[in-house]
Amino acid sequence: MGAAAMQSLLPVKQVKQHVCTFALYAHDPKREVETHHYASRLNQDFLQCAVYDSDSAAARLIGVEYIVSRKVFDTLPADEQRLWHSHAHEIKSGLWASPRVPGMLEKPELDQMAATFGKFWCTWQADRGDRLPMGAPALMVSPQADPAATVRPALVRKRDDRYGFSTEELRAARADVEAPAEEHPGQADYWLRHRKGFAVDVVPHEMKRHAPFP
Repeated sequence: MGAAAMQSLLPVKQVKQHVCTFALYAHDPKREVETHHYASRLNQDFLQCAVYDSDSAAARLIGVEYIVSRKVFDTLPADEQRLWHSHAHEIKSGLWASPRVPGMLEKPELDQMAATFGKFWCTWQADRGDRLPMGAPALMVSPQADPAATVRPALVRKRDDRYGFSTEELRAARADVEAPAEEHPGQADYWLRHRKGFAVDVVPHEMKRHAPFP
């Protein structure tokens, strides 16, 4: 209570949006999870999201996602682009949703977000029963219009029933959302096109004795 009264907590107060969507593990896309992104916008080309496993008071912080515009994405080297996923299908399909926000208010943001790219690191694999964040972070990818990247209908229905909306109706309402002409530009969604995911391994490494300067 003392900290809340005396500290500004400005970074946390910049969170302006809650988005509920789904994500797949890049190293095992059959594992699908519902995710809750609490987003803050640093500028028109960059958002940062704290990702939780629910929207309850006891929600667990399971990762972080960074979201950039196409303008920023195009400046990234090819090796870096391979770690990023596109959002167009996720949004147009209705999987990306802002609970309790009317569609009319959501529409302008959707038009902009459909052309963005995300890099999502999961730090707590709560879906496998981990009671604490264990091991290395896992790269996550977004649902796509491909049998290898779809979300189980039961998982989507469970989300829809909780919030009282229909993903099918959201999809129909978003028919006019502008999607990029190029579905997977650059090296985005690399795992889907090449059927090769990415996994992080923690290995011993010789420590540097002298830090570079400056």
